[in-house]
Amino acid sequence: MINAATPASQTTRIGHLDILRGFALLGILLMNIQGFAMPSAAYLNPSAWGDLNGINFFVWAFSHLFADSKFMGLFSILFGAGVCLFAERAHAKFGHSAALHYKRNLWLLLFGLIHAHVIWYGDILYSYALCSFWVYWFRNESVQFLLISALLCLSVASLYSLFVHYALVANYIPKADQTGIQYFWQPNATQIQHEIAAYTGGLAAQLAQTSEKAVFLETEVFTNTFVWRAGGMMLLGMALFKNGVLSGKKSAAFYSKLAITGLVSGFFVTAYGLHKNTEAGFALNYSMFFGSQFNYWGSILMTLGYIGLVNLAINRGFAKGLQQRLAAVGQMAFTNYIFHSLLCTLIFYGWGFGLFAQWQRGPQLLLVVVIWALQLWYSPLWLKHYKFGPLEWLWRSLTYWQRQEIRRLA
Repeated sequence: MINAATPASQTTRIGHLDILRGFALLGILLMNIQGFAMPSAAYLNPSAWGDLNGINFFVWAFSHLFADSKFMGLFSILFGAGVCLFAERAHAKFGHSAALHYKRNLWLLLFGLIHAHVIWYGDILYSYALCSFWVYWFRNESVQFLLISALLCLSVASLYSLFVHYALVANYIPKADQTGIQYFWQPNATQIQHEIAAYTGGLAAQLAQTSEKAVFLETEVFTNTFVWRAGGMMLLGMALFKNGVLSGKKSAAFYSKLAITGLVSGFFVTAYGLHKNTEAGFALNYSMFFGSQFNYWGSILMTLGYIGLVNLAINRGFAKGLQQRLAAVGQMAFTNYIFHSLLCTLIFYGWGFGLFAQWQRGPQLLLVVVIWALQLWYSPLWLKHYKFGPLEWLWRSLTYWQRQEIRRLA
């Protein structure tokens, strides 16, 4: 939240960041709903489980083209900008920022571990916290240095995928070592049924399955992909924050060009990949590593396009009521993110209604729209009476090791 002492220039850029963050938070659910409702392999490989015809193919294609990695990328960019902003404000107030930064993100790491191992394995907070430990030291570098560093980081994860693809196709990976890859991409019927039984069974089985998947993401996937992808996008976010792109300081012509160039080029790169992967039948030896690269890079272009489009809409005053609601969602992003997990696991897991693997992609999209409407409604209502979301208040209180005032004065 913005206090009364915040300079006008900073107030403007926080408003832009809040709206972008709300936009990203809602968009992330388009992809995460698939992880809540279906066996995990179906998140990356749509042919791994369920029907992929008619409306289900349309929903998957729509999510892949417009959401897959795009909103997570935007959220990562905003997290990087947030590192700079928090350091600026901490240094202005206390004369230093490192201790508070690390304390803040150690708590985020703990929140992420609890979220991943107790609620839902697809947590991103753990990865963000770990990346924040090293990207912090880049915050004072030049925009050019940050852009080059971001590109290098992003390239590492891409090169790793291409290397594994080559090793797989050339049979350099022993068959015994391919079992884990196969399970991750195309599990057999027995493995899928085991996952369904775990998530629709008792709490102990759910926790064991959730924790097992969380460990895999926190170790192997983080090391090979997340640290480079999320870290690279955070560095990109720092660069865009420092040169005013995120805060709406560029011209309308700049944002128009960014939106058109990013969205059009990113769409065609992603769409070409969709076509090639569908043509290949989502085969492991094509789609998992090589075929994923179209969306990997296409999503970055589209994320930049979204930044241009949203800033253009903000600066032109388009749909001001919706902007205010998105800003409220963004100001409560931590609370709203965990709310996604609590509500969706209540609906799909055995501790709640146990509807896991019973909803195809069409009904999932309807649930997403309902949750969007709910959060756009209650977020501004909550912030009318309170300064922070519940989890934002807790995180802030722990960071400063002092209970923060949460109620707004009448």
